[in-house]
Amino acid sequence: GTPLTNGTSSAPTLTLTNASNLVLSDSDGRRVVWMTNVGAASSSSSTEAVLLNTGNLIIRSPNGTTLWQSFDHPTDTFLPGMKMQIRYRTRAGERLVSWKDAGDPSPGGFSYGCDPATSIQMFLWDGSRPVYRSTPWTGFRVKSEDEYLLTNTSAIIINLAFVNNDEESYTMFTVSDGAWHTRFVLTYSGKLQFQSWNSSSSTWVVFGQWPPHECNRYGYCGPNGYCDETVLPIPTCKCFDGFKPMSTEEWDNGEFWKGCQRKEALRCSDGFMPLSGMKPPDRFVIVGNTSLRECAAACGRNCSCMAYAYANLSSSIENRDLTRCLVWVGELVDTGRLGASTASDTLYLRLAGLDAATGKRTRSNAMKVVLPVLGGAALILMCISIAWLKFKGRQGQKPGKTQEVAIGWFK
Repeated sequence: GTPLTNGTSSAPTLTLTNASNLVLSDSDGRRVVWMTNVGAASSSSSTEAVLLNTGNLIIRSPNGTTLWQSFDHPTDTFLPGMKMQIRYRTRAGERLVSWKDAGDPSPGGFSYGCDPATSIQMFLWDGSRPVYRSTPWTGFRVKSEDEYLLTNTSAIIINLAFVNNDEESYTMFTVSDGAWHTRFVLTYSGKLQFQSWNSSSSTWVVFGQWPPHECNRYGYCGPNGYCDETVLPIPTCKCFDGFKPMSTEEWDNGEFWKGCQRKEALRCSDGFMPLSGMKPPDRFVIVGNTSLRECAAACGRNCSCMAYAYANLSSSIENRDLTRCLVWVGELVDTGRLGASTASDTLYLRLAGLDAATGKRTRSNAMKVVLPVLGGAALILMCISIAWLKFKGRQGQKPGKTQEVAIGWFK
């Protein structure tokens, strides 16, 4: 929309009509800039508009029914108690949308919301291009690491919840009692920030920001590379075990976009190495309710399956028996290492030369090639040595003597 400007001494007006709609007009009332759409069936002269302490602006009927609420229409701000949801039938969901500029609240180019393809992860977009991606949901209710110290004796603890039913899935958050006013804001520069209001300084204090580093940006480490967030002070890109940079020179110069490639070609019989504390890659396929063993079997019998990850979500969704098995075919994109985190997964990566039954490394394909070559070279050297010794022996041989020296050296 277009920002409402005040070109005269009269201020813009916000009114509640007899049709139970809020209407925002310009200063002279000639142009309607914005209005709700409650519906004629809810018309009542006793309807009221109320701004709650939570920051939710609602239209309420005389019997207390909420006819409309601003929490269902997020802008650039996500508050405690709001839903970030996606509807299964339409695949539509709410997104935060940034301002166009610091002084222009028109919709900007950045947005943040649920992944419409899977609904179990969140994305920050620049237009249609992904900028940052959260981990796929693992079933956690509380992320204990999201505890932000305010003073030596107080902290904000964020409680995250995920709700899944037949109509929709959504995530929401609450904060600990007595905490400062708290919000997530998508800035016009494309950063998702966790902010709390400091009444003493009358400023918003930024306690967290995403993406936190360049390494965390979507796909920054290239295909089959991952951002190791356990490396301090600055996370860095690495290749998986069994992989090497596509271009060693560019990798050493901090250019990671080409990613990594396998050192050896895979065979269908190769096994999987468990990598704990990982942020799983994007572009996964979700397999229906299954066990860990069935998830592993589903990936193992498909020679094109590169990795899988499993989580039991039943303990975090009331009255629902739900698991999620993620499998990957092809290149692994936007992977990370988080370390000890409730949001992390164990990623099972198919690795060349890994025995599927024992999980131990076998003699690699490279060694199978090198050893015969070395053996052939040894035979050639042996033959040359024998010929040389025989030749030397003949030169110094006296009549009646034999070649016992040369023959005995190889016994």
